[in-house]
Amino acid sequence: MFSVDLKARNTRVWRNWSGLVRSVPRSIVYPASVEEVIAIVKSCAAEGRKLRVVGSGHSFTRLVQTDDVLVSLDQLQGVIAVDQERGIAEVWGGTKLDRLGEELHAHGVAQENLGDINAQSIAGAISTGTHGTGERLGSLATQAVGLTVVTAAGEILECTPEQDEDLFRAMQVSLGMFGIIVKLKLQVVPTYVLRYSSRKMSFTACLSQLEQLKLENRHFEFYWFPYTDVAQVKLTNETDEVPGTPSRWSYWKVMLMENALFWALSECCRFIPRLCQPISRLSAAGVPNVQAVGYSHRIFATPRLVRFYEMEYSVPAERMKVVLEEIRDAVDRDQFAVHFPIECRYVRGDDLWLSPANSRDSAYIAVHMYRGMAYKEYFAKVEEICRRHGGRPHWGKMHTMQAEQFRMVYPKWEAFMDLREQLDPEGMFLNPYLADMMGQRDQAHELTTLGSVSK
Repeated sequence: MFSVDLKARNTRVWRNWSGLVRSVPRSIVYPASVEEVIAIVKSCAAEGRKLRVVGSGHSFTRLVQTDDVLVSLDQLQGVIAVDQERGIAEVWGGTKLDRLGEELHAHGVAQENLGDINAQSIAGAISTGTHGTGERLGSLATQAVGLTVVTAAGEILECTPEQDEDLFRAMQVSLGMFGIIVKLKLQVVPTYVLRYSSRKMSFTACLSQLEQLKLENRHFEFYWFPYTDVAQVKLTNETDEVPGTPSRWSYWKVMLMENALFWALSECCRFIPRLCQPISRLSAAGVPNVQAVGYSHRIFATPRLVRFYEMEYSVPAERMKVVLEEIRDAVDRDQFAVHFPIECRYVRGDDLWLSPANSRDSAYIAVHMYRGMAYKEYFAKVEEICRRHGGRPHWGKMHTMQAEQFRMVYPKWEAFMDLREQLDPEGMFLNPYLADMMGQRDQAHELTTLGSVSK
């Protein structure tokens, strides 16, 4: 029987992808079976330990920060089975999205939609409400049709909408507070090919054509470059064309222009913040016209090597234009030192209790700041604007909202908290960040290690 040695002290510093969050967990464990996950949970319960699960550390908040037990599901990866007739794939919770895409493709199926980063684990992506873009397409969590969860009692819970719809809708976006998702069943579709195009467009013209662009394209997103009237518009649609093989030049152009060169320019901004405006204009001038055809999971993914901090808010879809106009006015007025473009996407509304798209078609607006640069004033102003328009934060991105504000924007907030209490009465799956944000302060002990780092 597998057991975790809670007396052995880990000395490695854990950091998230951005580097903003770090801690020294007492133990870091890598279970290789469901039985081992159960043994870890039972050991933690017996010793009164706290436990958090980490995927790839791509959340920008302190969701998994802990000074106690950190569980990685990296050894629980891969596709377990595919039922092509029903369009359902069973997969391990720790499966990274890039691996999942390739393995599903080998079975002749694909996920209906994805975001532009494929480094996350599928359980982590679903639990935080990760999304792509497409006004007729929901977040990744809406693709889940069954969850296998190890609860705080060390029991297996098979959760489906047929067995308990309320529990399932709460579980789909639960931030790891209901238990450890070890397996998932996903609704999948036959493999499909996408044509992607990127082009420069006037930001003013883009805002005037939002409805047309989102309705006429399967996937529509755009980036506005601060201090300019330039937007990069990305359109992606299904096609019958034969998938192409990216040339080496295309690969190196992305790596050099969008990563290496942008990193060098970002370093200039970090040392000389007054360069942000001219560098934003330079980036806008260099927006490429790009065309690509490929299988869906490969087209969605974009290499992201430049590290940054990010905040993203969901607002009602019809508020996209007015919110962006207010952000533009604030940037021009307050002269924030920012050169990263603002990312804008659409997501179909859903009925998941803590989904930022709950009960409404949504526009997602994301702001970024290069790692090491001051971000608080800029993020605070954008957050204030979004919240005035009914904004809800992406759970994996930075924000300052607390329980009293969440009660006002999530109709099922109290019901969610009641279910959390039933499934984890001792708060095993809480850390101080979650306990504070959720108004459960008495159920988590304070970090005694490095904590989070911010500038």
